[in-house]
Amino acid sequence: MIAAIFLVQCTSKDNGLPPGDPDNAGLFVPDGFEVVAVVDSLKGRARHLTVNTNGDIYVKLRFPNDEGGNAALRDTDNDGKADIIETFDDYIDRSSYGTEMRIHNGYLYFSSVTRIYRQKLTDQLVPDTELELILTDRQPPRQHDTKPIAFDNEGNLYTVYGAPSDVCQVDDRSPLSPGMFPCPILEDRAGVWKFDANKLNQFQEDGEKFATGLRSVVGMDWNDQDNNLYAVVHGRDYMHPTWPTEFTPWEGSVLPSEVFVRLKDGDDAGWPYHYYDQIKGDYFLNPEYGGDGEKQGEDVDKLTDPVVGFLGHFAPNDIMFYEGDQFPERYKNGAFIAFHGSTSSAPYPQTGYFIGFVPMENGIPTGPWEVFADGFAEQEIIKNTSDAMYRPMGLAVGPDGSLYVSDSEKGKIWRIMYKGDKDEFGEAELAGMEERKRTASNIKTPVEFEDIVVRDKDEKGKYSDENIGEGGKLFNTYCSVCHQRNGLGNDRFPPLDDAEWILGDKTRLINVVLQGLSGEIFVHEKSYNNVMPKLDRLTDEEIAGILTYVRGNFGNKGSKITPEEVAKVRKANETP
Repeated sequence: MIAAIFLVQCTSKDNGLPPGDPDNAGLFVPDGFEVVAVVDSLKGRARHLTVNTNGDIYVKLRFPNDEGGNAALRDTDNDGKADIIETFDDYIDRSSYGTEMRIHNGYLYFSSVTRIYRQKLTDQLVPDTELELILTDRQPPRQHDTKPIAFDNEGNLYTVYGAPSDVCQVDDRSPLSPGMFPCPILEDRAGVWKFDANKLNQFQEDGEKFATGLRSVVGMDWNDQDNNLYAVVHGRDYMHPTWPTEFTPWEGSVLPSEVFVRLKDGDDAGWPYHYYDQIKGDYFLNPEYGGDGEKQGEDVDKLTDPVVGFLGHFAPNDIMFYEGDQFPERYKNGAFIAFHGSTSSAPYPQTGYFIGFVPMENGIPTGPWEVFADGFAEQEIIKNTSDAMYRPMGLAVGPDGSLYVSDSEKGKIWRIMYKGDKDEFGEAELAGMEERKRTASNIKTPVEFEDIVVRDKDEKGKYSDENIGEGGKLFNTYCSVCHQRNGLGNDRFPPLDDAEWILGDKTRLINVVLQGLSGEIFVHEKSYNNVMPKLDRLTDEEIAGILTYVRGNFGNKGSKITPEEVAKVRKANETP
């Protein structure tokens, strides 16, 4: 009898859920939650994911392989670990920034950079049904070309056409380059379009433009409770490096806000003319359009107000409204957000790399946003993006209400489960996460000057860059936001160590800086396809200083580049 009571108690507490890992798979979560690592690494890493009604997991791979661009995982013994992993679907346009993976009305929908596909699910782990093409983007892949997907309750599919630009400048991402007005990109990019979720072989002209002013969106979801579309938006980059006379390094680190927005038909989220300042709680003109941190423009009242404005560069890459029943009631209908983590917060700590939560009811926040899961980076202070061990990418909910999180660095997947008393869950169980929100360097707003982490103090206790010379200072201002101060780059921008582009032909290297670079390149056998901005507004001396610094650091032992060499290349470019 005693044994039977003990068995019932154990079963009741765990609700048939598998045991969590002893260290919660490296994560910090509120009291009462447990975490199990479903898989430690997937070949090809991971983007977004979804979970079927039988618990099977489907993952969009970061780097497709010869067997396909999707992975299917199955746990056969209910220990929370994937026992079967299969790769499938060899499709056109298998770029590394393919994004979405969703199940809708019995179909598995997923996206590459320029296409959206679907496949009818069957009882098999890997569906053997025909792969159907729903939508094709006619333009070749460019920056911000992700295709997140959301479905409403009337048979419509929503997806994004990202802006192939940072702020619609004449010379994209180039210091002091003005913005184009009116911005021609807004006509057919930088927005959300609505399509028929069941019609095959559609193109952009077959859909309807739904919302505009959205530079880059990687995560969207439909909120059934208030019947609206919601998105998390990446703000513009490089406020200090592009406009160092208008914005300080601290302002460049914390601004502009990454916003969580409700989108209705015809809404405008401000890009490229405006950015949102979460500290001041309003929209302001971008410096490319005459802004200085104070000017707002005449039409800010027409812009959609964010539900929440987060710290700049958190990089929100997925959003999901929780409709499960496993978690305590306070999580019901709230929004979980995966913050992939910043690349451009230096000289302050890189921020993000956690799962946030916004408690909501009928689309309205019922309290401040919270930290739900942290510890992915496995670093107390993240100086460079490459320091982060894991970067949370996608979110999904299983049939039992467990929350799944994918990682883009190693392809790790976590399953977060609640094992405590739901009726007793409250502020005490959240205290540890609230403390992390106040104090963790990857989450809190850095204190100006005090929280600088990538420079050494001089003998007077002041921060100084003198040990790296003028070339190093210029590199940190104009180049480190992409290539990082350690020169190792990140997923989007290449490393500078022992690279042919750096140590090879000087003329070619100087031209990269003078003329910029676009299109796909390979560094250390890895593909990169983001824009390198022109820095031709810098003087010959400044360019020579930057390139000499790069060729003499990060493990490089290249010779100096002189101002005369830069001048010669510049003159050759100007000669008809």
